[in-house]
Amino acid sequence: MVFQNYALFPHMTVAENLSFPLKVRGMSAGDTKDKVTNALDMVQMRAFGDRKPAQLSGGQQQRIALARALVFEPELVLMDEPLGALDKQLREHMQYEIKHIHENLGVTVVYVTHDQSEALTMSNRIAVFDDGVIQQLNDPVTLYEKPENSFVAQFIGENNTLAGTVVSQSKDVATIKLDAGDSVTALAVKCEGKGSRTSLSIRPERCVVSPKKMPGLSMLKGRIEELIYLGDHIRCRMTVAGNDEFIVKVPNTADQLGLEIGAESYVGWQTNDCRALDFKEG
Repeated sequence: MVFQNYALFPHMTVAENLSFPLKVRGMSAGDTKDKVTNALDMVQMRAFGDRKPAQLSGGQQQRIALARALVFEPELVLMDEPLGALDKQLREHMQYEIKHIHENLGVTVVYVTHDQSEALTMSNRIAVFDDGVIQQLNDPVTLYEKPENSFVAQFIGENNTLAGTVVSQSKDVATIKLDAGDSVTALAVKCEGKGSRTSLSIRPERCVVSPKKMPGLSMLKGRIEELIYLGDHIRCRMTVAGNDEFIVKVPNTADQLGLEIGAESYVGWQTNDCRALDFKEG
């Protein structure tokens, strides 16, 4: 197990911390030394074997905690928010380190985290729980791109929600009349047919802002309420169909830098990017 607070023995050196679980299992001194050396090489910390934990940085201590959990070659490793105590840059670096070590060793890792980007970055499969019940279990791409219900859509990543009623449904496409009066089409993922209430899910990066309607897209009128420059994209908050928290991630290109707060515009998306899900009041 890898703990959030490292749980290294402060009175032992790095090498002694790693050899401890091997000695408990009755391994010979020669085999113990070889496994400790290999584990330190795995986390690129061989030169630090004689140091005490207090002489290491947070990131270095985390590497040692990881090596100690893996040194006796377990079949299953539980990581309980192991990167929670690290700063953002080091945390992201350690995510890739752990991911690569996992790929090389092939050991099963159960990784507990409340950081969604961390879960998406590191996982082969993600389980989303609500009140102890698994709502969806999938690989990261499927979980993000194809949420099966409104809870998962809201929980994973950023999501725009519009409420409406199903007017008609043909195979996997439904026509939805929004509460604000406009009609749009969406993939009928989890709605109960004509007359049922539904919640539409649209990811901010799948929306486009345009001064005029664009063919092939569901287009709604909107008003730009806020613009936040984030380097690679502009976060555009709009009022759309009565929702004043509708977010569009606008790519940072020259023709998009003319957006202005208060301007009336259209926002649109493809039918395949809009999912009609179950409806929950409130």
